[in-house]
Amino acid sequence: MSNSDQSSQQPVLSIIVPAYNEEKRLPSTIERLSRFIIECGIPTEIIVVDDGSKDNTRDITRAAMKRHSNLRLVENPHSGKAYTVRTGLIQARGEYALHADADLSTPPEEFLKLINALKAGNDVAIGSRAGRPGAPWYRLLMSAAWRILVSLVVVGGFRDTQCGFKAYRAPVARHVLQHTLLYNTPAQSLTTASVAAASDVEMLYIALKLGYKIAEVPLQWLHHDESKIRPMQDSMNAFGELLRIRWFALTGAYKWKPPSA
Repeated sequence: MSNSDQSSQQPVLSIIVPAYNEEKRLPSTIERLSRFIIECGIPTEIIVVDDGSKDNTRDITRAAMKRHSNLRLVENPHSGKAYTVRTGLIQARGEYALHADADLSTPPEEFLKLINALKAGNDVAIGSRAGRPGAPWYRLLMSAAWRILVSLVVVGGFRDTQCGFKAYRAPVARHVLQHTLLYNTPAQSLTTASVAAASDVEMLYIALKLGYKIAEVPLQWLHHDESKIRPMQDSMNAFGELLRIRWFALTGAYKWKPPSA
């Protein structure tokens, strides 16, 4: 099934790609995703959510839209990754919504594992990066420390809350986002870590509190050197956000509303 054939159908899957200054990686990412969509045969839309890029990210996406009719561009003011992902999840028209980092450090073929976990009855499927080949020692140390902090401060039981590849039943994602207290506006998102590590934790915490089923799925993953993480600054900011989530929980700031359907 070609992209043009799929564009006339209601998408089953929405693939969200948050993008900030991704002019170098985005062309190959769009082509790889487009090939994957044709091969898997699932009616799919690709949503590039531009985070106020200062390079040619938007122009590259618009040019690609002429070749790929199931590609959409959503333009945000610069707001940080968490708000960018949030925008994509809200905009998703598919039954399932999956967000993927622009570097595609997890190959698109692995996405089917997340979708199959949702089809098996789970509401959320999160990627888990087993081994993380190629990652420098300090990134592995940061990941281990973060896992311990998340378990102690907010919620335990997850091996990897920070993998940039996660999938939701789209109505579940929107329901969870109705309850988030962090990263809900561009201003909120920009005052915290650029990678917004605590955003994933808050969404998982809320999903569990709302009674949704979460599957953690091992995925292939390859480290890329073009990381935008600032180790010290982002780690301190993210830890502060974990403490805010804990405070919100202790003070009853989260108001749990059951699903409407």
